Amino acid sequence: MKKLPPKVTGIGGIFFFSKNPDKTKQWYAQHLGLATNPWGSTFEFRNAYRPEEINYLQWSPFEQDSDYFSPSKKAFMINYRVQNIEGMVEKLKKEGVNVLDEITSYDYGKFVHLLDDEGNKIELWEPIDHVFTAMGGETTK
Repeated sequence: MKKLPPKVTGIGGIFFFSKNPDKTKQWYAQHLGLATNPWGSTFEFRNAYRPEEINYLQWSPFEQDSDYFSPSKKAFMINYRVQNIEGMVEKLKKEGVNVLDEITSYDYGKFVHLLDDEGNKIELWEPIDHVFTAMGGETTK
């Protein structure tokens, strides 16, 4: 099977600090109609190249004292959906990008973290969307 070129294919998540994540989730559910879950809200959309495939984006408020965004000092983190995460990490390292950790694998995809040139922590995710589909649950559409 031919390896796809390493590249970003979309947004996988938007993460930000909140004084009270539960209250924030409730506000967004009540006023903007987001379907919330313990992690925030999972947005469902169709893949542009494979319309029969459902893809997901995670919106999540984090406790302000969370260290998940470290070493970045910013109040947000963006997760980008990628294809060929191994090739992407190899390319980034050759280009001198600060890759913070090794690729970790879960049932729902592979992840790695890096810093951009302004100190923003970025999470790269090579998703396995059908795992989320099989899990079910309410999504924001």
